[in-house]
Amino acid sequence: MEGKGKERAVSMTPAHASVSVGPDGMTNEERLYQETVRQLQKTYAKKIKPLEQSYCFEGFHSAPLTPQDIGSKPMVLLIGQYSTGKTTFVEYLLGESYPGAHVGIEPTTDRFVAIMNGTEPKVIPGHAAAVSGDMPFSGLTKFGTKFLSRFQVAQLNNPLLSNLTLIDTPGILSGSKQINRGYDFISVINWFAERSDLILLLFDGYKLDISDEFKGAIHSLRGHEDKVRIVLNKCDQISQQQLMRVYGALMWSLGKVIPTPEVNRVYLGSFWPKYKSPVGTIHEENRELIFTEQRDLLRDLRSIPKNAALRRVNEIVKRARQARVHAHIIGHLRSELPSMFGKNKKAKAMLEDLPSEFKKIQVRYNLPPGDFPNPEAFKGDLEAFKIADFNKFNQRLISVADDALSTDFPKLMQKFPSAGRPSADFGEDEMEDREQTPYASTTANASTYGYNGSRASEKPGEWPNEKQRIEANNTALDVPVARPPLPPIPSVPRPPPYSAMSAASSSSSRNPFGEDTERNTGLLRYRAMFEGVSDPKRKVLTADSAINVFAESGLSTDVLRDVWSICDWDNRGELDQVQFEVAMRLCARLKNNEPLDAAKHQVFEELGLLNHFRP
Repeated sequence: MEGKGKERAVSMTPAHASVSVGPDGMTNEERLYQETVRQLQKTYAKKIKPLEQSYCFEGFHSAPLTPQDIGSKPMVLLIGQYSTGKTTFVEYLLGESYPGAHVGIEPTTDRFVAIMNGTEPKVIPGHAAAVSGDMPFSGLTKFGTKFLSRFQVAQLNNPLLSNLTLIDTPGILSGSKQINRGYDFISVINWFAERSDLILLLFDGYKLDISDEFKGAIHSLRGHEDKVRIVLNKCDQISQQQLMRVYGALMWSLGKVIPTPEVNRVYLGSFWPKYKSPVGTIHEENRELIFTEQRDLLRDLRSIPKNAALRRVNEIVKRARQARVHAHIIGHLRSELPSMFGKNKKAKAMLEDLPSEFKKIQVRYNLPPGDFPNPEAFKGDLEAFKIADFNKFNQRLISVADDALSTDFPKLMQKFPSAGRPSADFGEDEMEDREQTPYASTTANASTYGYNGSRASEKPGEWPNEKQRIEANNTALDVPVARPPLPPIPSVPRPPPYSAMSAASSSSSRNPFGEDTERNTGLLRYRAMFEGVSDPKRKVLTADSAINVFAESGLSTDVLRDVWSICDWDNRGELDQVQFEVAMRLCARLKNNEPLDAAKHQVFEELGLLNHFRP
């Protein structure tokens, strides 16, 4: 019986509708990530780190990476002026507040906060976090006690944090207020930027000015432009005409700070957690635009865990190239010093004409100019050292690093799938023609005439295989096949569930006798049921499992198809906790013969979803 159930599920569900989990309890993505991390740790420690240590790479860039640095979860860094909605944006993603969070119109977040996954809500002070062997923050000790007193780790049990770490930063001020932080704010921003997978610069329509400190923070992101996303927040508080002018003013301001020929993409949005009401006047005419823009930004966020392994390789390769060029520079300057007298004079002369020395190195070793650091910044760092104290040029160390760049990293890249992989924008673009519901087929006429065409009374999955079912449908309907079936998409890991980015908190009730779910309609009534039928690791209900769960409602296949289409609003082919709640409430109302549209509106209104999703 169990074998038949599995066979039926395979025949009726597209290959990409669920994520395969191996005997070790890990998805293909997680397994690839762990394997990539282990290989990167080994290659870096053996072939790149000795080169960095030999030529004091730490004094010019950053400290050598620890295994925790390489194996840490992907990070998202939020930067912006005070009261632009950084902390509220974090709460929007999590669906709940994190320990120690405070939101207000005045500058409130006065410290760097790393929001990480944990078994229970707690705050870990910066000094303890920096010496913890389980956290990737040991490199922060170089910024001193004053900074560590302004750094903390907030832990809570949240589905999103099993895939990401969020970094909330202090609001950037202007004028004399920003002078006495007690630590090098720009250097700290640069440290986190190097280790982040995505950097969000937040503005709002009432704070478009870019202060000197904010300008310095943006300049410190050079070399990480591919990670930066610009967000204009609180757009629902601005009329459509004003929004057009605000957008133009922001682009003009950014054009003076970010010297690139490309136009920066600016995402418009208004990010309010579902348990908070928007503040101020809300302009409904911007709703459609904001919905579309927020969806685009969430695509970027969802793609981070899936691309984490690839980005780790990219970052280590970038660092290896920097270390290689740094070794050539230091080795060249050291070799140019006279053997006996006049070392200081020669060193001073080279410092004064550092761009010319860079050109000599480029020609001699055939190095690309784009890999070289800024001469002025390098000169400032070099003045803290005596060139004569550096090690001489060591070709063996360079050759070992070259071997990593030419052999080890390319071999690692070959493990990543390159063909037939769908884009991260699931439910859109290439995949929008493919049904991701257990009640729809993969052919054009099947989606037109229903799951089984004229055989709508048949139970789902009755046909032995997809080909026989399609042929039977076409024979019964006497219609030609509109197009051949689309080839199945290879099974790929899904990003975190949508509720991890916008759904209500799944924290337990604070009332020892439970919550009154009848009078408080916003509470999740089917939480226990969801925990019993969902994937315990990924916290989602797959399409395979949904068939049996939905069938218990006694509703027809046609009705269940409509229910699935409503609750799977992001077309992932699986349901998170909030989507499951929507489905079960819809089924309960439909069993009482309520019209579908009325039931849909009532359920979305009860759960507070009308302003966030278009049902």
